[in-house]
Amino acid sequence: MSTNVLLITPPFTQLNTPYPATAYLKGFLNTKSISSYQLDLGIEVILAMFSKNGLCKLFEAPFITESISENASRIMKLKESYINTIEDVILFLQGKNPTLADLICQRNFLPEATRFNQLDDMQWAFGAMGIQDKAKHLATLYIEDISDYIKECVDEHFGFSRYAERMGRSANTFDELHLALQQPFTYIDHIHLELLKQHIEQIQPKMVALSVPFPGNLYSSFRCAQWIKQHFPSIKIVMGGGFPNTELRSISDKRVFEFIDFITLDDGESPIECLIEFIEEKRSIEKLKRTFTLIGNQVMYINNSSCSDYKQHEVGTPDYSDLLLDKYISVIEIANPMHRLWSDGRWNKLTMAHGCYWGKCTFCDITLPYIKEYEPITASLLCDRMEELIAQTGTNGFHFVDEAAPPALMRALAIEIIQRKLVVTWWTNIRFEKSFTRDLCLLLKSSGCIAVSGGLEVASDRLLALIQKGVTVEQVAKVTQHFTQAGIMVHAYLMYGFPTQTAQETIDSLEMVRQLFQAGVLQSAFWHQFAMTTHSPVGLHPEKYDVQIPDTSIGSFANNDLIHLDPKGTKHESFSFGLKKSLFNYMHLNCFDTPLNEWFDFKTPKTSIEPTYIQQCINDNQLKSIQASAKVIFNGILPELSIVSQRKKGRERELAVLTFQTLKKPISLQVTKEQGEWLLEILKIVSIETKTLTTFGELTSNYEKAGLEDFDLFWYNKPMNTIHEVGLWIL
Repeated sequence: MSTNVLLITPPFTQLNTPYPATAYLKGFLNTKSISSYQLDLGIEVILAMFSKNGLCKLFEAPFITESISENASRIMKLKESYINTIEDVILFLQGKNPTLADLICQRNFLPEATRFNQLDDMQWAFGAMGIQDKAKHLATLYIEDISDYIKECVDEHFGFSRYAERMGRSANTFDELHLALQQPFTYIDHIHLELLKQHIEQIQPKMVALSVPFPGNLYSSFRCAQWIKQHFPSIKIVMGGGFPNTELRSISDKRVFEFIDFITLDDGESPIECLIEFIEEKRSIEKLKRTFTLIGNQVMYINNSSCSDYKQHEVGTPDYSDLLLDKYISVIEIANPMHRLWSDGRWNKLTMAHGCYWGKCTFCDITLPYIKEYEPITASLLCDRMEELIAQTGTNGFHFVDEAAPPALMRALAIEIIQRKLVVTWWTNIRFEKSFTRDLCLLLKSSGCIAVSGGLEVASDRLLALIQKGVTVEQVAKVTQHFTQAGIMVHAYLMYGFPTQTAQETIDSLEMVRQLFQAGVLQSAFWHQFAMTTHSPVGLHPEKYDVQIPDTSIGSFANNDLIHLDPKGTKHESFSFGLKKSLFNYMHLNCFDTPLNEWFDFKTPKTSIEPTYIQQCINDNQLKSIQASAKVIFNGILPELSIVSQRKKGRERELAVLTFQTLKKPISLQVTKEQGEWLLEILKIVSIETKTLTTFGELTSNYEKAGLEDFDLFWYNKPMNTIHEVGLWIL
């Protein structure tokens, strides 16, 4: 068969789900009736390696070192056990052999090497989760033992979610990568190039598009390109994706184009379409879109301004066909709830909005189009795409990969999901906006939202203001409580080492994090050390942040990360181990009483944060007036109304008892007869099924028109305090 475009994700990204870039592009090409085929070489290589035949070849492969460790030697001695169990384990991790869990958990089926030494926290991590998850974690350790053997004995660059990543990080020049490409093929090279050969011969594409999201895909993408150039020189090769979009915006090294014909930047739809037209001689080279290429022995950047980009409603639904969706492997690598979502289960990837609606954080690449050009999609179109993907993939789990999902759109999406009666599970990245009220979080949970991740970054109000994060620690505490109370897991991205951050502020940030975990409003987190990038405000204007960049020269290859000096700040890297060790314990709900200085092997200041600061923030629930424009929604079963008589101080009056049936238990509230009858009628009007949104102002007006008195006294009185539990929400 002959296809216009072969879309490739080179090894390696994720084991459990395909990286979505090629699916996005294939969905767009479908709208233009351009034939395409996509493949994830990473999962295909893993499946080839982690098979009976693959392990037989692995254990026969010559060592790349003169001597091997005791651990590698043990694995070699147990090779028959690995060979005989590998295919059953892979089937289990693919969800096809669930009964193997009992055998794995007995701990006398799988061979065990050093990865199994980390099992001390098994009871904490999996005690309440069941035998399947325990087995999945043990099976993950088993394949990680094999990966350790691969890395030590046959291919030092190997990693499950990256390959030769170091070569792609801060690669200011192309020298090291170019030299590596002149060396003989590595063990992994042989495997993935043989698979590539089979696909190229079968598909016969006119163009190969290599999606390179991360540094860990870069080397293998160039190996693919090199092999294609040698064996199929007529095929044009284009590279795009996250790595070029951030790192290769100023590329000038001509040697790169010995391997790659074109490098495109930013959204790929228009550039790919233009390249196809160029290859088909329907467009001149001067009319390409956001594309680097070699012209007259010079690297040239061509950006035809008359060619516009496509709007988000025009790019089509991502298309996951061609990919081996039933062959991906769900693993549980580490005992971190959010990392488990990343690596366990297959998720359909979608985006609520292109870019970031906030776009102010000073550490972020907010000057680049993928962040600064904000364009949301309508909730109805999102749900249309979700339904298409469910039908296509058979999977109803969704990961919305937004920079930060807009709260208003999340609300609209949740309502649309509920109205369509879709049964879905979804999670996304957010900002800890004050608009995430208790009721909004309950609505999101009801629609299938199971987790959110957001940037707390440096848990210091001074630094949050310097970062222009637009949140305070107090606000984060309240918002995380709302999500947690709704049953939505919260993961926080934490940062240390921002310019001018002092040792005092680092310790105070750690104390804030400790209190958030102790209060139970954070379930997962991860510390990152600040990295300055070329396209962020702090990288563009370091003088505003009291930092210095010693070398401002632009390299000929990758240019993004910047080395910087922070004369006003502390020695940030010295805090790394202690921050991560303490966080590990806090996630285990351990060591909350351990003095903060004990996490570090050097003298640190005492925290200046009050020990009850976060709890006080959470408890400070001052009653705030509800805006008249707020929307009122009832997402529950209409209650049964019964009238009872009550005698008080010699007078008898009629009361209404409304009994709501919730999924867990019946809930009753008692109001006056007139109020009860009014409320029952209102619930019919504001039901989510009616698809018309009533405002809180309209609700107040309706109450008064019914001849009832003192709406505030009714609404804020004790009987109505639990009304949110039955699904009446103010949004």
